[in-house]
Amino acid sequence: MTLWEALKTGEKYLEEREIPDAALDAWYLLEDILKKEHGEKVNRAWFLMNRQEEIGERLHTAYTQGLEQRGTHVPLQYITGEQEFMGIPFFVNNKVLIPRQDTEILVEEVMKAAHPGMKLLDMCTGSGCIAISLVKLVPGMKAVASDLSGEALETAGENARRQEAEITFVQGNLFESVKGQFDIIVSNPPYIPSAEIEELMEEVRLFEPRTALDGREDGLYFYRKITEESSGYLKEGGWLMFEIGCSQGEQVSELMRNAGFSHVAVCKDLAGLDRVVKGRLERKP
Repeated sequence: MTLWEALKTGEKYLEEREIPDAALDAWYLLEDILKKEHGEKVNRAWFLMNRQEEIGERLHTAYTQGLEQRGTHVPLQYITGEQEFMGIPFFVNNKVLIPRQDTEILVEEVMKAAHPGMKLLDMCTGSGCIAISLVKLVPGMKAVASDLSGEALETAGENARRQEAEITFVQGNLFESVKGQFDIIVSNPPYIPSAEIEELMEEVRLFEPRTALDGREDGLYFYRKITEESSGYLKEGGWLMFEIGCSQGEQVSELMRNAGFSHVAVCKDLAGLDRVVKGRLERKP
């Protein structure tokens, strides 16, 4: 079987199983195994020039295994083990949420307030993509990243090692293991109301960690807890910034104003939906 025939067979296989973007996913799965064999030179142009080459039994077996996984709705990123975020490749597995482009809006808002030498706390860090991106993109930024899940922290630690990002990781329930004062606290916490999780697409509902999705009854549990406790860990004039669900802007803004934050603002994503709420702690309580 040629590389071209393998790709077309993969497309048909995923289409028959009603996988969204079947043709694109079939290509990404093939590209992934070809890169592992031939290196980073593999791209669409390389493929078209070499499409009549035989795929070989070993690579065909690997490709078939990837297709079979994707055919059961396992997310593509968990199969390839990678997702790009802020232009940086991150290792991902089913112990962490897959980094999403929407979350880049949160990183960009933090960068607007950040200065070299500032100290950042990333709450509910997951894969570590937020903290690692900021340490890489803001010269001299120091970061602490916290998560309840030890398995998530192992994944985040591996990403920090791969990116040579110096970050302190702590395990605990929210601020339980956190010490010190910070210029910025940032979080993309679980924010989906419990009852809505069963309505999510299979890729999310069946494979991404539920603890990283479930925001309890109304989806606001972690916003309340972090907002209430953050003043004990923020420096005067420090910023608290959240990623939010697109319908939560007003509610999270009110939580922050009631907790004494000023300059509270809602920022939109590229689709024009509410995506980030930020506020500043002007005076320590």
